[in-house]
Amino acid sequence: MMNCLQSWPEPVVRVQSLSESGIRAIPDRYIKPPSDRPGFQNQEHVDIPVVDLKNLFSHDHTLHEETLKVISSACKEWGFFQAVNHGISHELMKRTREVWREFFNLPLEVKQEYANAPTTYEGYGSRLGVQKGAILDWSDYFFLHYLPVYLRNPSKWPSLPSSCRDLISEYGAEVVKLCGRLLKAMSISLGLKEDYLQNAFGGEDIGACLRVNFYPKCPQPDLTLGLSSHSDPGGMTLLLPDHDIAGLQVRKNGKWITVKPVPNAFIVNVGDQIQVMSNAIYKSVEHRVIVNSVKDRVSLAFFYNPKSDLLIEPAKELVSEDRPALYSPMTFDEYRLYIRTYGPCGKTQVEFSGSNR
Repeated sequence: MMNCLQSWPEPVVRVQSLSESGIRAIPDRYIKPPSDRPGFQNQEHVDIPVVDLKNLFSHDHTLHEETLKVISSACKEWGFFQAVNHGISHELMKRTREVWREFFNLPLEVKQEYANAPTTYEGYGSRLGVQKGAILDWSDYFFLHYLPVYLRNPSKWPSLPSSCRDLISEYGAEVVKLCGRLLKAMSISLGLKEDYLQNAFGGEDIGACLRVNFYPKCPQPDLTLGLSSHSDPGGMTLLLPDHDIAGLQVRKNGKWITVKPVPNAFIVNVGDQIQVMSNAIYKSVEHRVIVNSVKDRVSLAFFYNPKSDLLIEPAKELVSEDRPALYSPMTFDEYRLYIRTYGPCGKTQVEFSGSNR
């Protein structure tokens, strides 16, 4: 299967270039089937939970327990929450987001130096999946490895703007720390030892990568998506959204909820591997991204993942006669190959793996 991932099946078109060319109608390649289109008329006016993390490691036992309960409820009911008072400098968040906006606004030939291939996806890209003739999403992105250190290659990171590489390093270190704290909280909330999930991920030897998404203005936002519906294949995702315009939608009870970003918050979501380890107590939930005709958007998705060759399976403590293991063991490498081949496609992957892992 890996042989089919050496190169893209068709010439790559940069969506930003399409958008900036002044087209009034989007090419057929980006038009979704009617059932997958955004359908702006039926938006639900509810929002994902907001969790204040300031008491997460407080010495006040009651406040600490209260925060764990809120995290647990969010992971069970929604698979998503917005984290505030998370301890990461708001200034660092803003500078990192802005440096990436500057990168995407550089001339095309500068960005093309970082053009990616489907072998590793590292670099500047415009599609996920290698199916010839697939319907594409209205977005460009930059993907890079942060951990393990041996995969980290700053020479593949943008050298312009000049502060970009340093900001990636600084931002990555802070987000990794926060992910470790959240993983502890999730472990305790599941009734596991606090380091259970971290150890199941590989201890210090975990995977982490960053995908920076660029969603250009779109002349027909009602016909396409910035990112098709999917659940995240990894462990946990920390998303830094653009600050003044919504785009992320989360599926709840069959309806799409548009997330309104809280200032200086991270949007945290459970990935498929935590759904597997928790034996489906915590939910990895379908989400997608809508686009608009008024404003380009940038978002940073930081993926905190298990070491790629470890077998991932439900925690023994969460398996019983009443609740048997819903998934059989599979490595993250095997699992991830599916989305890299077929692109984002709803929850078919975790559902497929439940019956066939």
